[in-house]
Amino acid sequence: MGFLDFIFGNKKRQIESYLKNGAVILDVRTKNEWNNGHIEHAIHIPLDELNKRVSEVKKLNKPIITCCQSGMRSAKAAQFLALNNIDATNGGGWVSLKTKL
Repeated sequence: MGFLDFIFGNKKRQIESYLKNGAVILDVRTKNEWNNGHIEHAIHIPLDELNKRVSEVKKLNKPIITCCQSGMRSAKAAQFLALNNIDATNGGGWVSLKTKL
């Protein structure tokens, strides 16, 4: 097993673990990006709205897997949610995440 397999294999196992625990997919892309395609049953809250809508995420009372286009915004979202005592992990880009579901 190479280094990248180790890193990405751990991420896949983490996502699988979150899903087994009833995780919700949170897509933090813009509305236009969302309208061009998204993961079925995902929740859409653009990153620039997350601060004022964090209570909506808390009310879900579930672990969160964030996603965006490439993984940068979803990393910021996961970090922000964790700072707000929400169990969250960065799922990365939505297309890549979709293949893991």
